[in-house]
Amino acid sequence: MFTGIVEELGEVTAVETLDDACRFRLRGPVVTEGAQHGDSIAVNGVCLTVVDHEGDEFTADVMAETLHRSSLGVLTVGSRVNLERPTAVGARLGGHIVQGHVDGTGEIVERTPSEHWEIVRISLPAELTRYVVEKGSVTVDGISLTVVDAGEDFFTVSLIPTTLALTTLGRKQPGDPVNLEVDVIAKYVERLLTVQAQGDTK
Repeated sequence: MFTGIVEELGEVTAVETLDDACRFRLRGPVVTEGAQHGDSIAVNGVCLTVVDHEGDEFTADVMAETLHRSSLGVLTVGSRVNLERPTAVGARLGGHIVQGHVDGTGEIVERTPSEHWEIVRISLPAELTRYVVEKGSVTVDGISLTVVDAGEDFFTVSLIPTTLALTTLGRKQPGDPVNLEVDVIAKYVERLLTVQAQGDTK
């Protein structure tokens, strides 16, 4: 489990395309400290498994399904990525519960700068609209954010200077894809209500 509090801005150092997958080598001095084979690291909000680790770099394999459902397929050598290790038991939950299981992708639609923050408008796939609500939590490229406004096909978030400086959202421009993970609690509530409703009709 993750919290959506990005630990560092890493970099893709190598990309190897396989028949039905892709192997990434990524640099991240903070997240590789003490890393071992089999550990999990979130890369732009996608939970990946450490295959190999050497120095301040680690290697992770990405299956075709993950490449299809996320924006990892557009990464190239030199791409910057948000990195986070799983939260430790007993640690503070600074963001919200994040699984690292991407629900879909959106695109940066518009950026509106202000003196002390920036409003970013992001497109929202129709199948995720019901899970995104005003003042609710959403994960964008692995970053735990609060929804400012929620529409039928978009939502907006307000980014503080720290987020702009230390994550990929400070660099992405209109048209760039982002990974989206909605609040898992909303999905569980929907599932429970659906089962209950089906039971009531029997």
